[in-house]
Amino acid sequence: MIIVFPRFARRFAAPVLAALFTCMVPLAQAADVREIRIAVPDLSAGTQHSGTGTVDVLRNQQLLEKAFAEDGIKVQWNFFKGAGPAINEALANGQVDFAYLGDLAAIIGKANGLDTRVLSANGRGIKQYLAVNPEAGIKTLQDLKGKHVAIFRGTAYQLSFAAALASQGLKEKDLKVINLDINAAVAALGAKQIDATWGSASLTALRDRGLAEIPLTTLDLRGAGSIQSVLVGYGPFIDAHPEVVDTLLKTNAQALHWLQQESNRQAYIELVSGLANYPQATLQDDLQGLDLSVRFDPRLDPAFLAQLQASVDLAAEHRLIRKPFKVSEWLWDKAL
Repeated sequence: MIIVFPRFARRFAAPVLAALFTCMVPLAQAADVREIRIAVPDLSAGTQHSGTGTVDVLRNQQLLEKAFAEDGIKVQWNFFKGAGPAINEALANGQVDFAYLGDLAAIIGKANGLDTRVLSANGRGIKQYLAVNPEAGIKTLQDLKGKHVAIFRGTAYQLSFAAALASQGLKEKDLKVINLDINAAVAALGAKQIDATWGSASLTALRDRGLAEIPLTTLDLRGAGSIQSVLVGYGPFIDAHPEVVDTLLKTNAQALHWLQQESNRQAYIELVSGLANYPQATLQDDLQGLDLSVRFDPRLDPAFLAQLQASVDLAAEHRLIRKPFKVSEWLWDKAL
């Protein structure tokens, strides 16, 4: 049977159908996605996975899984002990769609031609530590000249260390730098096979066991060497599924908002301690005196972008990338 619309009905049918189709497009696009794949550096010292910060809150509260459940989209978390370099390789091979990264790894990926977009700030002013062999007599960065120092190359730790050295008029070439991942560096320092290493709060566990000293942190350098972290997405995925990215960003901001609340400080410490196998005292010391509302601010505000641009320029200056680029051209146009 053929239904014929009266003339007055035909007048309104086209715009109504057009509007209906427009509303259905995002739903159709979301339906094309069955899974989102997220890459995270595995910072755990134990058997469970931990990315600390936003990642641990998202996973513990199942925020992304709940946000995407209605669309039937699964969330796959991929943890990499190889940190930034391994994650950049996964992005290049199309194996992941999003990644939580420290500044240098994200910068190297972009500089090497990876089509990524910065979606959100994920952490700012993250404190770093110099851990040294108690018998090496190291009290300042100047004392590192000619010493064997372990650095995890290709990660935010390398750029952080370069910035810290630069603040004291030093460069890597003034030292004997060895490339070791965090766990290997901790083992080597504990066994007195190296003189020092540079990294996160996990190094204080060596101090607490009497195996290392912590003569300084980035706070002693007026912030020089502190790390920024970002959430980036794979360009082709973002272009094809902006509505999925929008949901992810809103949920990511929800986790960051939880982290910004002073009332959640102890709950966060207990969460990371349980997942990453860090002593609670280590995390309490690391966060002591810090304004959580600043540390976990998701905005890509001028201050954060200026620091990220400074990191790009420093990476180029130290030949960690071939040439600098404009951070303003790296952002997703709908980013926070």
